[in-house]
Amino acid sequence: MSKLFARIAGFFSNRTFAGADKAGNRYFTKKEEIDGILKEKRWVEFKGEQDPTSVPVEWICWLNRQRKRAPTPEEIMELESRRERVRLNVALLKKEEEERKAREGSKKAVRSGKVGGPDLKSFIRQFPSASEGPKRHRKRKENHFQSLQNQQDLVHPISQERGNHQHEKKCTSNGYFPHHDA
Repeated sequence: MSKLFARIAGFFSNRTFAGADKAGNRYFTKKEEIDGILKEKRWVEFKGEQDPTSVPVEWICWLNRQRKRAPTPEEIMELESRRERVRLNVALLKKEEEERKAREGSKKAVRSGKVGGPDLKSFIRQFPSASEGPKRHRKRKENHFQSLQNQQDLVHPISQERGNHQHEKKCTSNGYFPHHDA
């Protein structure tokens, strides 16, 4: 019990503040000796609710030891301004894309006399109507059945004379395979 208490007391006594993020989360480090090896532990204390999604990427990298040093306030400000520039660029590109589509849509509407949008008639033409669908399928079945009959008529003539039907082909769902009597 005393070891547990000592660990808890040591946890709070010799920790070093590494920094804080925009959300108010605070990051700490502590060096301790385990099995004769000096190891550094890193952790975050969340402000309010424990929400791991509120931890910025640069701090995640530090916590996972992908960075040796904690991010500096200057670095954090630079990264935030870069993220904001990227957000603005994305918004600008989206707006330009919407304007381009609107211009192209108005050109199509003038040419075809329709409002821009998907061409549903060409889409629907891909699929057979209810009246022609079963006919096509039935015709395909009839052709398949006729080819089966033709294949069965082509049994080797010598095997028919002798009554040996080992080489006769039987129809299966996968095709034709030789039939062997056991």
